[in-house]
Amino acid sequence: MKVTVLGAGSIGAAVAEELFAHDAVSQVQVCDRHARTLQQLQERVTGGPLRTFQLDARDLGTLEPILQGSECIVSCLPPSLNPDLAEMALDLDSHFCDLGGHDAATEEELALAGQARKKSRWIVPGCGLAPGLVNVLCLRAVEQFDNPEAAHLRVGDVPLHPQDPFRFRISWSAEKILDDYTNPVKLIEDGRIKGADPLSREERICFTDPFGAMEAFCTQGGLSTLTQVLQDQLDTLDHKTIRWPGHAHQMRFLLGLGFGEDRSIDVRTHLTYRDVLVRRLRQRLGGDDYEDAVLLRVLVRGQKDGQTRTLTYEMVERYDTERQRTAMARCTAVPAAAVAV
Repeated sequence: MKVTVLGAGSIGAAVAEELFAHDAVSQVQVCDRHARTLQQLQERVTGGPLRTFQLDARDLGTLEPILQGSECIVSCLPPSLNPDLAEMALDLDSHFCDLGGHDAATEEELALAGQARKKSRWIVPGCGLAPGLVNVLCLRAVEQFDNPEAAHLRVGDVPLHPQDPFRFRISWSAEKILDDYTNPVKLIEDGRIKGADPLSREERICFTDPFGAMEAFCTQGGLSTLTQVLQDQLDTLDHKTIRWPGHAHQMRFLLGLGFGEDRSIDVRTHLTYRDVLVRRLRQRLGGDDYEDAVLLRVLVRGQKDGQTRTLTYEMVERYDTERQRTAMARCTAVPAAAVAV
């Protein structure tokens, strides 16, 4: 089968490499607008036949003939692009999956369900880490109970060697980070879907050394469709992002100054405060030239055989020094590649 990956950044490159690990995949295509990024991917990937195309995925007319014949299209692009790409995939009789993370975009994709069903094709949003792997683990855990009551999803990517003052690095997209920190959060309380503020409801969560006590707080997008799926089964469902302590306070400070606003700074430049913050975050905290770890804990509580029980899934995935692959890239790419094939 031929699979096309859209986006050749750290996550897209990892997805391409993981696809070659599956016997069913005979060819992988990768599209990206940056020639240098594609060249680096060509030098890194040795697992099978790889074709690369330099283009902007927003140019659907140029993209369409390249996607022809793809059994599945995997989007590692900003979530706002995914609804149009999913619709194009259906027009080409291809399956489609993406990394999700934006509730509004996911709802647009879900509106294509009828069209996908008629064509016997899958549109699967949110196939990375969160949403993705943590959601699958949550559903698996809920199935083990006679009467599940509460589910708490905790996951985050953190640098193994944090440096002051931020003790934080951006493993994928500065834009996505700001979306997670500024968009409304959905959760389940008292059996009903409710809203919460991002960067709120901080809690202490502990892992083995060298991590110790970390912090976790609400962010948008991680639950994806779980709130609708589990509304009639759970009294409580929430998702929080794990960081080194102090991160939520720092981000609330920056956003409280207005640096997350889409309001123009100067009519001559058309730059917004949000644009400036994205650029500075990307320049100061971006890149994949650091060692990281993904911390994950899914805890589900409920009744089993007449007793209150708790089931916990926990994972600590560290930077792969042999392959020079971040833990975040691997934990996102493996689920996405598995869904694609």
